[in-house]
Amino acid sequence: MKLVLIALAGALGALSRYGVGAAIGVRTFPWATLAINLSGSFVLGALLTAGVRRNWPEGVTVPLGVGFLGAFTTFSTFSYESITLVRTDRAGMAAAYVVASVAGGLAAAALGY
Repeated sequence: MKLVLIALAGALGALSRYGVGAAIGVRTFPWATLAINLSGSFVLGALLTAGVRRNWPEGVTVPLGVGFLGAFTTFSTFSYESITLVRTDRAGMAAAYVVASVAGGLAAAALGY
């Protein structure tokens, strides 16, 4: 049953990620992926903290954390977009994106915690 819940939550996370990307649209800076990854970091920090403090069962935290948030956030797209910015002569923008993603993700997770 746990695998079914993870799969269903993962499908919802992937659809949510697609929806955010479609709503923001294609820009010269990868705002959609940045927003997705920062919000996902915050929510994961909050989810796992609440789960531990309130003694939530794995049947709640694992599908939401691994399934939904695992499918919602994306390291591979972040990596691809970073390389694409460099390859299109926007190294400064790529550096800003990497710093904003890593430092922002850590800060967001800490705020969620």
